[in-house]
Amino acid sequence: MGWLWAIIVGLVLGVIARAILPGKQDIPLWLTVVFGILGSILGNAVATWIGVNNTKGIDWTRHVLQLIGAIVVVGVGDMLWQSVKGRRRGTRA
Repeated sequence: MGWLWAIIVGLVLGVIARAILPGKQDIPLWLTVVFGILGSILGNAVATWIGVNNTKGIDWTRHVLQLIGAIVVVGVGDMLWQSVKGRRRGTRA
């Protein structure tokens, strides 16, 4: 059941990250989910590193860090996707 939650959280975080980032991201939905999952993992790692991964009640700080991680991963991942996609078409970016 943990993998299902990871996919759901990845989808939600990835879509929110795409909405926050300016411009249009030309990445497919499956890649948005993967980037959202990776951003969530990154946010959890930072939360653990600064010591706010487990608090009483709702872990707002951890959730904000997960969203920031998703924004970073979606932004960087979109640039990488565009460069790979551009090379496959035979054009250089």
